[in-house]
Amino acid sequence: MDMSIAAMSVDMHQMQTMRDVGIAALKMSMEAESTMIEEAIELGDVGSLDPALGNNIDISV
Repeated sequence: MDMSIAAMSVDMHQMQTMRDVGIAALKMSMEAESTMIEEAIELGDVGSLDPALGNNIDISV
């Protein structure tokens, strides 16, 4: 299976573009999550960020 240099170059550039798009999407996701956390803290909704909240349930009737 012989591949020309031009075809290999195109393939390499396509892979690099796919990696760049994936990294950009990850950065956007991380920035959005960071912004949501900052807004929750500013609104004083820190209780919802407590990892222990909701771990105990009273099931008596």
